Amino acid sequence: MTDIHLETKNLSFTYHDGTQALKNVNLQIKRGEKIAIMGPNGAGKSTLFSHFNGLTEPTSGHVEVDGEKIIFEREELLKIRQKVGIVFQDPNDQLFAPTVKEDVAFGPMNLGLEYDEVEKRIAEALEMVGMSGFEDKTPHHLSGGQQKRVAIAGIVAMRPEIMILDEPTAGLDPEGVDKVLDILNKLNKEGMSIVISSHDIEMVNEFADKIFVLYNGEIIASGDKHQIFSDKELLKKAHLKAPVSTEILYKLKEKGLDVNTEKLSVDETVEEILKATRN
Repeated sequence: MTDIHLETKNLSFTYHDGTQALKNVNLQIKRGEKIAIMGPNGAGKSTLFSHFNGLTEPTSGHVEVDGEKIIFEREELLKIRQKVGIVFQDPNDQLFAPTVKEDVAFGPMNLGLEYDEVEKRIAEALEMVGMSGFEDKTPHHLSGGQQKRVAIAGIVAMRPEIMILDEPTAGLDPEGVDKVLDILNKLNKEGMSIVISSHDIEMVNEFADKIFVLYNGEIIASGDKHQIFSDKELLKKAHLKAPVSTEILYKLKEKGLDVNTEKLSVDETVEEILKATRN
């Protein structure tokens, strides 16, 4: 089994009106990784995600899952979508059934599973996202955070190996963000590769092993969070902000204190400040 779970090779996509949304995108996602793809609005993140499970066919280049190229035939696409699940930014794009239970059942039923297996998967998925007991509720009467968790449950019930989430914490309050992060970390610990797009720097800082920066349809940088968030020029170019901890360390450095601006967590930042003020 290949260590590379999902890969794009010179992936390009041009819309009918001639707008080039993606330009020769090359990225590798390894098995079990937690990846964030960051970039300003219009960078091409959602378009890129729609290629990961064959919702969109590239203009040129291709996507490989477990070393096999995505082929745009119905049976092949069904196989890919069992491996790669996508949670859209707006739960309303995903939730359409009259009850939570029916919504979560939709994917497993499409896989042609037995009734008992579908029931089991619904129960497990709703428990995983903390939504047991909501089976008979109408999705559109739920809060934004609850809708997001039901949308995640619908994908979890299909048991994909890779989960792609477009802005999973958009519009959520801090408690909602923490709940979604807990779910994603739990899924990752169970072996799922997770790919998110996000504008939430603090959340990405907490979550991601590796970050790809997408700007104007191109990957302009990749690396771990220390490499990405400590590169002020890159952040400026990609219209991204540094985490607050990094901003503080930069300010201290400007004031002449000897601090390491690659430290990111609050604890590391406090440690740097204490060290610098002792010297």
